[in-house]
Amino acid sequence: SLYSVFTVLLMYFTSISTVQTIDCLRLREQCINAANGCESVWNVIEDVCNISVLGNRCKAEDTIGCNRIIQVLADEYPEFKNCVCTTDDSCSITNLLGKQCSIDKDDISMETKLQWSLSALSKQAYTANRTCLDVNKECVEDEVCNKQLSLYLKVCSANKKCNMEECQAAIRFFYQNMPFEVAQMMTFCDCTQSDESCHRAKELLHGKPCAVTAVPPPSCLNVIHMCEENKLCRKKYATFWSKCWRHVTKKCYDDEACLETLIRGDMPCSANSDCKAAYISNWGTMLRVECTCQNLLPMEQSLCKLFHHMLHSKSCFS
Repeated sequence: SLYSVFTVLLMYFTSISTVQTIDCLRLREQCINAANGCESVWNVIEDVCNISVLGNRCKAEDTIGCNRIIQVLADEYPEFKNCVCTTDDSCSITNLLGKQCSIDKDDISMETKLQWSLSALSKQAYTANRTCLDVNKECVEDEVCNKQLSLYLKVCSANKKCNMEECQAAIRFFYQNMPFEVAQMMTFCDCTQSDESCHRAKELLHGKPCAVTAVPPPSCLNVIHMCEENKLCRKKYATFWSKCWRHVTKKCYDDEACLETLIRGDMPCSANSDCKAAYISNWGTMLRVECTCQNLLPMEQSLCKLFHHMLHSKSCFS
């Protein structure tokens, strides 16, 4: 059966004493050990807050997005306020973690990976040219995959107002903690043009429209520049360049004047496993936002089209 992030939270937290002073770390341990889906909720919270690893666990790299989802939880479920908010209703990740800040993201990611190891899908070897409808069906029929998919879809649901940052965080967690073979199966699935059911399944798996559709669509040049201003995105973009476009990196690095001289035929892509992993790692970042090269100055067109090709063409993997 499908798991609902907020339903699980409501069921679990209402079963716990709502005294004013709640030990959040103890609460978290009870949640993880409850074996009722609550631990997956913590997984989503951890990823949305993108807590830094050893030595700096109390710092959320995306503080605004993190505190927004924390505030949503507090607004939806007053029981949770004792743990995430101060008396002046300031709700934040710092309050959630408490003074010890000892929640370990690595442990939670490992826990999710262990769950995936029980999935029948994790035993399958990746085969190309799968339809997204078949892939979606296999995921729904697999208990572990269905559980993780439903958590991600709850955040990215088309039935509520889309929050792109929260949806992207959910996608990152969904794809980065599943086996590489399963991630390939989902990201590289496709549909024939006339198969509407398949296209609907593809949109679900690929975060459309919430995680990738902005109105109006940004130029591909703006997407790159916005990514470079974001620590998480910048790191993933650098890895993507080095793993997939080594030839381009060697020739031009990030010299836009040099890049403008390149044409697609002069851009061999490595297309190996490291490149595929780097491409999948881009999912859930602004690099996957649909971008355009319309309404740009003629002198910007060639560079924009080059970036569009690098970010959105699957010719590298076909």
